[in-house]
Amino acid sequence: MCGIAGVVHWDGRGLSPKILQKMASTIVHRGPDEEGFYFNRAIADADIPVNSRRAAICRPGASAAGASVGLAHRRLSIIDLSSGQQPLCNEDGTIWIVFNGEIYNFQVLRAELAGYGHSFKTRSDTEVIVHAYEEWGVDCVRRLNGMFAFAIWDERQESLFIARDRIGKKPLYYQARNESLIFGSELKVILAHPDTEMQIDPTAVADYFKYLYVPDPKTIFQGICKLPPAHYLIANKAGVSVAEYWDVRLDYTSVASESELGDQLFSLLEQAVQDRMVSEVPLGAFLSGGVDSSGVTALMARHSKRPLLTCCIGFDDIAHDESHHAANVARFLGTSHNEYIVRDGFLDVVRQLPLMFDEPFADASAVPTYYVCRMARQSVTVALSGDGGDETFAGYDKYLKDSIEQLCGRFVPDVFLRFLNHVCLGSGSLSRQIRTLTAQALCSPDRAFYQSNTFISDQDLRSLLNPELVKQIEGYDPFDYLGRFFKKADSDDHLTRMLYTALKTYLPGDILVKVDRTSMANSLEVRAPLLDYRVVEFAAALPSRMKLRWGNKKYLLKKAFGRILPHEILRRPKHGFTVPLDAWFRSDLIPLAEEMFFVAPQTAEVLNVDYIRQVWNAHRSGKAQHGTLLWSILIFSLWYRDMRLNEVNRPGWELWR
Repeated sequence: MCGIAGVVHWDGRGLSPKILQKMASTIVHRGPDEEGFYFNRAIADADIPVNSRRAAICRPGASAAGASVGLAHRRLSIIDLSSGQQPLCNEDGTIWIVFNGEIYNFQVLRAELAGYGHSFKTRSDTEVIVHAYEEWGVDCVRRLNGMFAFAIWDERQESLFIARDRIGKKPLYYQARNESLIFGSELKVILAHPDTEMQIDPTAVADYFKYLYVPDPKTIFQGICKLPPAHYLIANKAGVSVAEYWDVRLDYTSVASESELGDQLFSLLEQAVQDRMVSEVPLGAFLSGGVDSSGVTALMARHSKRPLLTCCIGFDDIAHDESHHAANVARFLGTSHNEYIVRDGFLDVVRQLPLMFDEPFADASAVPTYYVCRMARQSVTVALSGDGGDETFAGYDKYLKDSIEQLCGRFVPDVFLRFLNHVCLGSGSLSRQIRTLTAQALCSPDRAFYQSNTFISDQDLRSLLNPELVKQIEGYDPFDYLGRFFKKADSDDHLTRMLYTALKTYLPGDILVKVDRTSMANSLEVRAPLLDYRVVEFAAALPSRMKLRWGNKKYLLKKAFGRILPHEILRRPKHGFTVPLDAWFRSDLIPLAEEMFFVAPQTAEVLNVDYIRQVWNAHRSGKAQHGTLLWSILIFSLWYRDMRLNEVNRPGWELWR
């Protein structure tokens, strides 16, 4: 697991090693073991050590004309510890790569490529990608099974090829302007370049408060983009093009029996776990006590030669604490179990979040996720998690609720549906009273799904934002982001469309961002077997009754894990990785919140302080439970303050830790 960065100029400018060094230094936490650089044409503004442990490759002045390129790599050593340094090239030095991630089928691909005549000088998965690109071009990405973001510079074509894994486990940011392209593993890499302008995108602010994250391809800043999952980018002197290379099929449903499907799923899960246990460094598992993490840990235990190390986070608030369930599973599996109860001191982590994520990100479970990653890193370098089971096998209560509403809709007369549709589109008081989620579900399933997957109403959003900002986003509808995937889903089955939309939005935009940033902040690699693309494709082809049956969520997944877990673990109601926000804003978070909200609030040019005060007073008095909304405002306020401070201290943001 690593961090990557790079700059390409097609306008004849030389490239500054000093700037690239600065960019790479912002992500030292992603790769604390080594750093490396490659330049084909550099100006002499910094001393770059050649062939040292701290710099794998440097070739300043190698080319006198054409595009100038610089690649940087920060390494967290996992596989091929002795010879896996990057940037890495092919035999004649015409193709160079920087790579972040793991390719789980690299040994199979290596053998195939060797049969075609390719020779290898390392045992790393990185070199396999280089030769796969030589053999198959951009189609090489379809051959890879893993989590990855990489950039390949093809010196013969003077083109840059960037790709991101199918599900979106590894991040990639880029900025294309003025005949240049800048890219990196985190937003802070782009911000460290002096050509970057930190101009906030007003529509991204609206998206953030609706979804609690900024959806791709946007970032919070205009002109800087996220490469979406399952996409690649090709950049050359002619410009930049982005294309999708993979998607799940929804036009096929398996007709196999339940027993056959259970066998197939268990085999896929076991293989996915085994693939992710390949490591030359110690590994462990996150164990919450839920179905997904317990199943992954149980499969790991079957193939581990020594007791596994497992980690769990808990809270004093019993309504949000799962640590005792995790301890029960650990005893059953015989793991070496560690737990940490979040009590005092978490405010320091809260203050670090804005620079950990670089843009507003308000999933509060980032706090316990950070703690569990920090605890795991004390003993291991790699950890497996149960992420993805809920999004692929229908594990959330909202899927059950929405499905029931859709079922009820089948028995409602058409004339009543037309009446509801008319009223729901109206603007009077009666409309506001009956514009419930159920009514929306009957009239417009995509809008109903939007309501159940966003965290502030459109009306409250307008009240929260500064009136000037409201004018700037006039005519913009945050629904379009989620709605286009809901409509793209090629299925008449409501659950299938919900799961597809979650796979394309919430999973890569929230869950995987949270895990990547908090784990990399602790220099820990996290692998998610349930998000092996073969498992995802298998789940997409399942009939809905194999995922949600008579109120039983994740039906077939539980059946599969039932072979290795006792019934009492599988039947335990889903808890979720939640945080006691409502209580925190009536206790520990009061001083910080009041400071950020009301003591010379810097966000007044973006947010409506009077509305925030109304929300704050209602929550403090107990008249309402506004924990999630207040958290999103607090995180935005912290981020905005840090952004403004670091904008003054250009170039680049300082390391957050």
